[in-house]
Amino acid sequence: MPIDPKLLADLKARRAKAEAGGGKERIAKRHEKGLMTARERMLELFDEGTFQEFGAFAEHSCTRFGMEKRYMPGDGVVTGIGYVDGRPAAAFAHDFTVGGGALGRIHAKKVCDLMDYAQKAGMPVIGINDSGGARIQEGVDSLSGYGQIFFRNVQLSGLVPQIAIIAGPCAGGAAYSPALTDFIIMTRDNANMFICGPQVIKSATGENAKLDQFATADAHASVSGNIHLVAEDDKHALDLAKQIMSYLPSNNLDDPPHDLTNDVEIGPVPRFNEIIPGDPKSGFDVKDVIEALADADTFFEIMPDFAKNLVVGFARIEGVVVGILANQPIAKAGCLDIDSSDKGARFIRVCNIYQVPIVNLVDVPGFFPGLAQERGGIIRHGAKMLFAYAAATVPKITVIMRKAYGGAYLAMCSSSLGADLVYAWPTAEIAVMGADGAVKIIFGREIEAADDPDAKFKEIYDNYREEFATPYQAARNALVTDVIDPADTRSMVSLGLRGLLSKRETRPPKKHGNIPL
Repeated sequence: MPIDPKLLADLKARRAKAEAGGGKERIAKRHEKGLMTARERMLELFDEGTFQEFGAFAEHSCTRFGMEKRYMPGDGVVTGIGYVDGRPAAAFAHDFTVGGGALGRIHAKKVCDLMDYAQKAGMPVIGINDSGGARIQEGVDSLSGYGQIFFRNVQLSGLVPQIAIIAGPCAGGAAYSPALTDFIIMTRDNANMFICGPQVIKSATGENAKLDQFATADAHASVSGNIHLVAEDDKHALDLAKQIMSYLPSNNLDDPPHDLTNDVEIGPVPRFNEIIPGDPKSGFDVKDVIEALADADTFFEIMPDFAKNLVVGFARIEGVVVGILANQPIAKAGCLDIDSSDKGARFIRVCNIYQVPIVNLVDVPGFFPGLAQERGGIIRHGAKMLFAYAAATVPKITVIMRKAYGGAYLAMCSSSLGADLVYAWPTAEIAVMGADGAVKIIFGREIEAADDPDAKFKEIYDNYREEFATPYQAARNALVTDVIDPADTRSMVSLGLRGLLSKRETRPPKKHGNIPL
């Protein structure tokens, strides 16, 4: 016999009530601020018609402080799975219209259940953060809920991509879940993220700090380096999340979404020879090199506003998904410093997790000098780059464009650090230090004793230039694969990538290495 229509009507009514969230008035207030609701964000993220909600009828279980009288649909969070550009993904979104999106026991359980499902199914997790924090009425249960989520963030790390979107308040302990993910996107307006707010800072230290100094998207993107991308609004944030996902596999056992349907186009790209200025001390924008190397309109920069002396991002080269790290000569002369080392090491490790080949574009005169850098721990931070490259087993291709001096030469993935292919341009300078400095140190006394020190310096420099200032010494010692015409860079890198896609490299069995944090 057919199901009772009253049951279906009751189901429909209950679902409509759950989907109404905090009600029309609160939803209207969100829209007035240009904000989407939690459910609208989920529907915008997923392909049309693919969203399957988890726990739509869940409610809080607190019976203290009058909470038993409050109806909180979904317990302030919408969770579920769906498809993003045809691939499965899991997502949750705090519902600020329901109790300010504050986290309680059932709220946390819904998020944890979703993350457990994503781990078993091997699918990415996108978390949209917009919450008032822990639900005070539930006390330690709320704190435990955060801890359970943090634990799962760590369990998922290295297994499936995790992307956090900060689209509203994210304060106190709540900020640590996004910090444990692979990528953080934050909307420019209506969002903030901090551990201690202005009042707490004032009370504890006496400092007068405004939110825009430390809690906004711009502050995190350019100063603290806590986030990776800034979005103009909710839709832009979701679009950025989709872009990131388009370069990554669904999990660590899948390959990145390469497109190998076309044969590699072989031939020179004259533009490379026009980018590098004739004067080796003149700067140039390395993004011009990246654009010439990558397939058209595929370069997607990560952390563009932080540590601008190192450019990192995803791209495709003849259809192969790659991660690119490039020294930027127009920012701090391309030197590596504390912030760029952190930025680079983190990106290398993300690429290694998800089997994304790494292409390195090198023009680095050294580690950035200065008392602040030394006292700030440049040794420890710079070592992160060395560790990340040496530990990475993905295909690694390095192109040395100009300067590659000292420890920074090693830290930009030299053959000694495990690069599979190293190409040098004729303009490359691979040495312990610049040729000028090397000549002065080695022949200083002879130059000073000469009747014409300047002429003597030039004579010695010209005689030993090939030893100090060309790539051929490194080539003679088999430290570079080849010295190439810059115009051939795209062809050489493309062929190298195709040949390395089958690379399999293992490390000695151990629990994990001890990266210098």
